[in-house]
Amino acid sequence: MARSKEFDPDVALQKALELFWERGYEATSMADLVERLGVARASIYATFGGKRELYLKALERYVEQTSVVEPLSQPGPALPAVRAFLDAYVAECLADELRRGCMVVNTAVEFGSRDPIVSQKVVASWAGMEAMLAGALVRARAQGELPAGKDPYALARFLLVLVQGVRVLGRADPDPRRLRDAVDQAMNALQI
Repeated sequence: MARSKEFDPDVALQKALELFWERGYEATSMADLVERLGVARASIYATFGGKRELYLKALERYVEQTSVVEPLSQPGPALPAVRAFLDAYVAECLADELRRGCMVVNTAVEFGSRDPIVSQKVVASWAGMEAMLAGALVRARAQGELPAGKDPYALARFLLVLVQGVRVLGRADPDPRRLRDAVDQAMNALQI
């Protein structure tokens, strides 16, 4: 008869996500994971695989939980939705008392391009955000909110870089004025 799991894998994965988000991959040991999850090392391996596989699962969960792009696809005026999206990023950054930043950005900085699978997950997350921004900006141009001469795809790339920069600055020095001024200037760039 197979033994049943004596822990909830979903709860354990959430705890792993929080630990990796706080410390990063390299600074988190298996002993740290055993302690935080309250699960034996063998059970972690049996359920999730090794530390890297657990990290990848935690990163996937983070991306699923933190998706803030949904308002960009709602009907109606698009530029206010873009503004709300940018403001939400700043608000999230300012509310992060632990200064954890964005786990995707943290992963990109920690891993760089040395792990192709991790890099693919980071790039896929950014590509999804960029596509949602581009869709909103294409809609804005079609609705006359964005000048005809503006390239919605180039602007989407610009905004992607902006929000990732917001998250980096938020980790070290979340100066509300600096972050809000950046959003104001980005919105000005969309309307000129």
